[in-house]
Amino acid sequence: MLNIKEKREYGRRRQQCMAAIGPESVALVFATSEKRRNADVDYLFRPNSDFVYLTGFHEPDALLVLAPGHASHEETLFVLPRDIAAEQWNGRRLGADRVKEMLGIESAFTVEEIRELLPNLLDGRDILHVVEDSETEPQVDVWIGATKAAGLRPPQDRASLADTLHELRLIKSEAEIERMQKAARISAAAHQRAMRFCRPGISELDLESELQHEFAMQGARFTAYPSIVASGTNACIMHYIQNDATIHDGDLVLIDAGCEYQYYASDITRTFPANGCFTSPQRDIYDLVLSAQLAAIEQVKTGHAFTDPHTTSTQILAEGLIDLGVLKGSIDEILENDLAKPFTVHRCSHFLGLDVHDVGKREIDGEDRTLEAGMVLTVEPGLYFGNAESMPDLDPTWHNMGIRIEDDVVVTESGNLVLSADVPKSASDIEALMAG
Repeated sequence: MLNIKEKREYGRRRQQCMAAIGPESVALVFATSEKRRNADVDYLFRPNSDFVYLTGFHEPDALLVLAPGHASHEETLFVLPRDIAAEQWNGRRLGADRVKEMLGIESAFTVEEIRELLPNLLDGRDILHVVEDSETEPQVDVWIGATKAAGLRPPQDRASLADTLHELRLIKSEAEIERMQKAARISAAAHQRAMRFCRPGISELDLESELQHEFAMQGARFTAYPSIVASGTNACIMHYIQNDATIHDGDLVLIDAGCEYQYYASDITRTFPANGCFTSPQRDIYDLVLSAQLAAIEQVKTGHAFTDPHTTSTQILAEGLIDLGVLKGSIDEILENDLAKPFTVHRCSHFLGLDVHDVGKREIDGEDRTLEAGMVLTVEPGLYFGNAESMPDLDPTWHNMGIRIEDDVVVTESGNLVLSADVPKSASDIEALMAG
């Protein structure tokens, strides 16, 4: 299942996690269970990202126990048992015997053995580390009770494993960045395909299907999040996922879409004219957003604050809105009173990784976090001009436009690397691509 390099990678992560929690602690990490969609139909299973980070294992209902310094079971994985009848219906299971070898993990047992074996792993530990989850918390309470009933001493205190594990996840390894680069390249190809396919008269769903086809053809079965294909004023809805409108001549189309490749997310947004040519007002706004995004990307480097890309892009967007006559007043007044907010709406960045809105604190002790090599974040400024109903005082020239440009950026020792650079984003390059 895992090659030697991958086994070492996951083993290193488990060792880092155990070193961080210390020998007086024990950690429980759940894979989670399958989720019901409707009636007797389940969603396609996707393990919890913390569990994936430490194991690379895909089966549901598994439990990883990390007990630093334990004499014989420092790392233990409990998995579903082999069951030929169940496997005939729902797919093969590795089982405890094979999973130890396939994952390179120290000890493996079936989930049926948890009640017998877990109390000894909990015994004598001072702190139990778990990621808080309303579904698993009752089960943890049962196991603590079983440990007491066995005459053993379970942990007296609980701590959030998220505080420790999510700091580890924040800094990506070379192997993780390779997967994220692959995810971004697949998504970049899908965005280009959608741009080439677009024309007035088709539906937003037509474009979504082009994206999905490209993802699947390149080995990415899952999207990292529901794809946003928003034409015209729909682009002013941040998380528009209906994707059912007809695309009209003169519309701008905003696509915010990314695949998940081997559990790692990509997150790319491009905005382009449905007919292949920007109008003059569309080009004015587009070029403004692009200039803000390029300047924000320059702020993604070691030693800079996480908020620097947002601060930079906000100032450039506000200055541009003044130049275009959308906002009136001095730049200082506009920034101080956040007068551009109705048009800029959202923050510029979030972390990216196993989750599209990935883990990691953006502030440390109330101060903006400093960027470090290995962090991956999006850079995605936007401007949104609603219709006459939502923005009645706005010059109609600007109505019905939502423009966002988003890339995935790695902080490196020497600057940054844009993982999603394969997707054209200058207005002229987009028009050239759409012209064929």
